[in-house]
Amino acid sequence: MKELILQVKGLGKSFGGIQAVNNVSFNVEKNQIMAIIGPNGAGKTTLFNLITGFNHPDAGQKIFRGESFENAKPHEIAALGIARTFQNLSIFGNLTTCQNVMVGRHTRSKGEFFCSALGLTRVIKQEKSIRREALQFLEFVGLADKADKMAGNLPYGEQKLLETARALAIEPELLLLDEPAAGLNDKETEDMSNIIKEIQKKGTTVLLVEHDMSLVMNISDHILVLNYGVNIAVGTPEDIQKNPLVIKAYLGEELDECIA
Repeated sequence: MKELILQVKGLGKSFGGIQAVNNVSFNVEKNQIMAIIGPNGAGKTTLFNLITGFNHPDAGQKIFRGESFENAKPHEIAALGIARTFQNLSIFGNLTTCQNVMVGRHTRSKGEFFCSALGLTRVIKQEKSIRREALQFLEFVGLADKADKMAGNLPYGEQKLLETARALAIEPELLLLDEPAAGLNDKETEDMSNIIKEIQKKGTTVLLVEHDMSLVMNISDHILVLNYGVNIAVGTPEDIQKNPLVIKAYLGEELDECIA
């Protein structure tokens, strides 16, 4: 039996009478890539927000590595080993590329602010170590040569990679990617797909929301399909391609193009 890293049981959330997520349940196995798909407004990003503590569920249970964490705040969830990117980029444009990743890396450091302010030798050494580590994550996503460039001046595709590197700097066991290929050209999408597969090879479990069906079908081990906040299917890419409910609700001709 495979180990479960995340269990979602009966999760629900409504906003102003609109049920954005309705009794959604699924499991994520350790070291797999699982995709969440569905039409616009299906509740995909809300589900991500519920898992990562940016919204609190009205009902249901979230279990990570066997422990419930419904009431945990985003920074507490990050400390558990869950990191995420956002549909709308959240990089610090006024910091360098390397400094952005160092921000993520600092969540694992033991230095305290007053020590940093005093410029103690121990903290200076730690800062140098954090920079070296940040450069390794930039190397992983192909941005090491942009380390000292202002993040706000990077092309959109590279900003996407930067946000991924910053999330990886937390060294999560579970990484949530919210539309990693959105706005990318074909070459950038291929690069992102390869990076996601490399992340999995290094032992990190990936849960992603994505509209690019070619990417989803090529890299996912399992797929969850949402429609109007309801889970209408879960299974392998092959299962999803054949599911009549999924085809009717979402995929249609786009699915035909993926399998052609």
